[in-house]
This record gives sequence, structure tokens and C-alpha cells, in this order.
Amino acid sequence: MTSKITFYAILGPGATIDRPAGLLRRLEYDVGWEDEGLQRDMSWRRSSLLVEHAHGSTDEDIVEVSHDQASKIVSYLRGKFATDA
Repeated sequence: MTSKITFYAILGPGATIDRPAGLLRRLEYDVGWEDEGLQRDMSWRRSSLLVEHAHGSTDEDIVEVSHDQASKIVSYLRGKFATDA
């Protein structure tokens, strides 16, 4: 069972917290954790981006956001992904 969920906005050129490039989440369990990224089909899939960012292996800025902000980002990305298709 998940004991904690932390959300992160992916920022890049021209992206803001309200209009990010993507959304990540870290699911913490009693015995470890798992990172996932929100996909264009609105499903969550494993992602290594948070770990890569922690090691300086990515150019993206990743910013922790609240659960309320994450809900707004999901709505924004749902619309963005629908119009980009």
C-alpha cells in the first residue's frame, strides 16, 4: 500500500507550473518507492526521470507541486494532449 505520493512538474523552455511539459509522481511504500510519469493516454508508467535529474543527467527542471496543483496539471495536460493528437 502506498504511504505517500509526491508530485513533480516537469518544466522546460517556456513551461511554467501552470503549463508544464509533464507530470511525475513518486509513490513511497513501506519497503521502497517507484517513480511514474503521466503519459499522453493519461496512464501512469514507470519513469527514471526523477533519478536521472537527481544525478544531473537531464536538462529538465523538476519542481515539487502540491496535490491540488497536480490535479490542475492533470486537467491542463488532458486538454493539451487531446489537442496535440
